[in-house]
Amino acid sequence: MQRIAVLTGAGISAESGIRTFRAADGLWEEHRVEDVASPEGFKRDPALVQRFYNARRAQLHEVQPNAAHRALVELEAAYHVDIITQNIDDLHERAGSAHVTHLHGELRKARSLKTGRAYPWTAAITETDRCPDGGRLRPHVVWFGEAVPLISTAAALVSAADIILIIGTSMQVYPAAGLVGQARPRTPVYYVDPRPSINHELRRANALTVVEQTAVAGVPPLVAQLLQPA
Repeated sequence: MQRIAVLTGAGISAESGIRTFRAADGLWEEHRVEDVASPEGFKRDPALVQRFYNARRAQLHEVQPNAAHRALVELEAAYHVDIITQNIDDLHERAGSAHVTHLHGELRKARSLKTGRAYPWTAAITETDRCPDGGRLRPHVVWFGEAVPLISTAAALVSAADIILIIGTSMQVYPAAGLVGQARPRTPVYYVDPRPSINHELRRANALTVVEQTAVAGVPPLVAQLLQPA
């Protein structure tokens, strides 16, 4: 069975009602990104950071997977599909995707400040909450300035893929934006985004197809094309 690696970013979740990470004014939900998405911000004001991610976690109850998420699940009828997402929501899982790698962490998990272990966590995190190991909790999210633990796993998935899809990402945030550079030569790459940004790695792709549409508009027809008999 052929393998497809799908790299997704904020654009696919935005069409379900989740705001993109950073608006044009440099704010995320009216907060400076440095205040809510950095180790320094958490050290300065952990209560603010916890409130911020508690609100993001609660929002997951109000949104649903969209047509693009659901179309990617259809690919599993004919391919082994690995979703590699920069998003911290669970919309891919709720749509039914079987193999999802979260590069930047997951809203529905919390991490122990004592051991670094991640635990499922769907409720709000309070100052008195503790992990089973006794440690205080922090959001299980990769912040600016932190390493991306699963980047090597993602690179291996891309290098093993026969086809690569890129959906709803600016291809400007590294190291995720560099993953396409791990593809084998002549691997077909499809890039779906209304405002595609062709970075250095994409310029080197030998078989690049750009679909200048939103995820909801562009992904279902692309999936239908890939499912057609050869």
